Formats: sequence, structure tokens, C-alpha cells
Amino acid sequence: MKWVYIASGIALFVKFLIFPNPAADLSDISIVESVVKDTGVSNAVSGIIFRNRLYDTVFEVVVFSIAIMGAKFLLADEKPFCTIYQFTDQPSIVLARLGATIAALVGIELAIRGHLSPGGGFAAGVAAGTAIGLVAITSSSQWMQAVYQRWHAATWEKVSVLTFIVLAVITLVGVEFPHGELGALASGGVIPLLNILVAVKVALGSWAVILVFIHYRGLL
Repeated sequence: MKWVYIASGIALFVKFLIFPNPAADLSDISIVESVVKDTGVSNAVSGIIFRNRLYDTVFEVVVFSIAIMGAKFLLADEKPFCTIYQFTDQPSIVLARLGATIAALVGIELAIRGHLSPGGGFAAGVAAGTAIGLVAITSSSQWMQAVYQRWHAATWEKVSVLTFIVLAVITLVGVEFPHGELGALASGGVIPLLNILVAVKVALGSWAVILVFIHYRGLL
């Protein structure tokens, strides 16, 4: 059986060397212009993520949700850590909170205008998660947990995922929202909403993971 594998590998290698792959003639077609025209958004990357390959993006969101649940499940049986490591000197606290403010503003900008300029929901969620992490290492863990529960962040996270999946399914079956004027804030149909929902999901999911690791490990 080993010789069959070796012969198959050699045959495949020879095929790569001798037979060229057929290439379509796309000299008269601009892929970027086609994506922008089909999606109605200036940022072709957002158009591809939230329309051309929306099926993949749905499962990326689902995988992120499963990863968060997995972190909670794996650490649930561990003993909570007694010592919480945080910044204590005032200059570090000021710089961390300044960085958190900047990261939060960047996250909001990327979520709202991600379909018009470089950025998008995932980048916005990462920026917001970074802001939450910087606040967490300068604030009381009990206060962070209380704020998380007071604003029902876990519920909003689940609602954002379900809403994203519903809108994605509606889009995948062929229902198109009005694209609006290209380049305007209210353009691209459902894509701006998907951007914001992904940003909310990633930010709140990051918050949940941060709280879990602080509680059970004492460190981010």
C-alpha cells in the first residue's frame, strides 16, 4: 500500500509540472468593482465577508460563540484564584484607561463605518474587547462583574448572535435590502447591521472571557 501512495504522489507532482491549470480570461472584469456594485458598499472586503461568503461568516460567528462557552466550561471546575493581578501605580492606570478610551472610540467608528472604509465588525469587536481588557486590569473585578450583570451583557450577546443568524438567513435566501446611495452611511442594505451585530458579539464575548480568566486565573 505504501508504494501506491508513493506512486500517487509522484503522479500528482508530475501533473503539477507538466499540465498547466486553466485560467479564465478576466482581463475585462474588475472583481473589486463587481463586488462594490453587487453589495452597494465602498469597502469591497466587507462586501465579500457579509455577502459573497456570508455562509462562512455565519459559522465563524458560531465558532466564536462555541469558543466562549468552551472557556467557561473548561474552567468551571477550577478553584477561583485568590490573588488578582492588576496595575497599581497611577501612571500605568492613567495610560491604560486612556488607551481604553481610544480603543473604544476606534471600535465604534469601525462598527458604524466599516462598510465604507477599512475595518468592519470583527475589527470593531477586537478594538472594543481591547478597551474592556484595559479597563479590567485597572479596575476591581467585582465592579466589572457587577457592570456585566447590570447591563445584561450575556443576554445582549445571545440576542446579537440570533439576530445576525436571522438576517444572514434572510440574505442567503435571496432577500435584498435597499442598497441606498453608494458611499453614504445608510448604504449597503443589511451589511451595516451585520457589521454592528458582529462588533457587539465579539466585544461582549471578549468581556465574558476576560471575566472568566480573571476569576479563575487571576490574570488575563
